[in-house]
Amino acid sequence: MSYSAAHTPNQIVVNSDKDTLSLGYADGTRHTLAAEYLRVLSPSAEVRGHGTGQEVLQFGKRHVKISAIAKSGNYAIQITFSDGHNSGLFTWDYLRDLAINYQSNWDTYLETLQKAGKSRDPDTQVVKLV
Repeated sequence: MSYSAAHTPNQIVVNSDKDTLSLGYADGTRHTLAAEYLRVLSPSAEVRGHGTGQEVLQFGKRHVKISAIAKSGNYAIQITFSDGHNSGLFTWDYLRDLAINYQSNWDTYLETLQKAGKSRDPDTQVVKLV
């Protein structure tokens, strides 16, 4: 995805509970993304791998928070999460894509978790009987 000035937010707000990030745009559009969603879909190599099929499923992240955000140039932010993860730059285009495709991305993630026998909760083990 290429950089687009129209995808540059003019406001980024982390809520007081540190569990959501809100993006505001000049056209009045607003998107709110959960910290867990951002964490499990981080653009980092640790999550996405170095190529197709090398993705690492993130689980147990239900209670992750946003510890800090920092602007990276004029095209991205770096998010530090409460579990210490902070590698990966969320470009404006990637954030917009995450917002627009939220439901599809989230449904796919939950389905992948279920198939892998993993949980969103950090202390839960899922045992597949069949």
